[in-house]
Amino acid sequence: MPFEHREVSVMRIVVVGGTGHIGRQVVEHLQSSGHAAVAASPSTGVDVLTGAGVADVFAGADVVVDVTNPPSFDGPVVLDFFDRSTTNQLAAEATAGVRHHVALSIVGVDRMVPSDTVGYLDGKVRQEQLITAGPVPYTLVRATQFHEFIGMIADVSTRDDGVHLPHYLFQPVAAADVAALVADTAVGEPRRVVEIAGATRAPMDEFVGGVLRTRGDARTVIRDDDAGYFGARLADNGLVPVADGTVIGPTAL
Repeated sequence: MPFEHREVSVMRIVVVGGTGHIGRQVVEHLQSSGHAAVAASPSTGVDVLTGAGVADVFAGADVVVDVTNPPSFDGPVVLDFFDRSTTNQLAAEATAGVRHHVALSIVGVDRMVPSDTVGYLDGKVRQEQLITAGPVPYTLVRATQFHEFIGMIADVSTRDDGVHLPHYLFQPVAAADVAALVADTAVGEPRRVVEIAGATRAPMDEFVGGVLRTRGDARTVIRDDDAGYFGARLADNGLVPVADGTVIGPTAL
């Protein structure tokens, strides 16, 4: 079994971003296991950017899970989002006595050099820096790219002559498997870092090209090592796990 399941006492767990794609699934996993999981987002009156509603929802929480994303992928917006939202959460958690902060991150972020233009990956680097230097025991759940985002990666990489992608190694995982691991991590002790990836590893250009063909998409995928990944130049193995102990998601693409 890919995930470790344990008998634990009932916890109050706040899932920040709990109304989003991953967050909803995390909340469902936790509630089905008998925990008091609360979804926190602007739609529920909680804004981690301004701090509105944060202290109230964190009161009495054992664990806070952060699966938020910025409203846009514009570089300065992303950096500001992760800086302010993470700072506000950690301060409120320290005041409330939260024992465990769990954040969803990206495999390879710890090995990335910030890109020349501030982008999404730079924001995740900043988020991790704040958490690891912060006052609350933590676990970073680093995941590879989601199966569900392969089409989006192809779309943003499309030029007039085809889909330009680098030859970086690529090992995507199902979002449902990530959500299950985040939920399981939340009810355990802080572990600093857990990583999850899918079962299949191949160069990004070849992997995405195969998926597009399977879907009947006629676009040509062109290997372009200058294309980078969302504005960042990475090592060939910059998007895949390199350490032992990686969790392998059970869902095939």
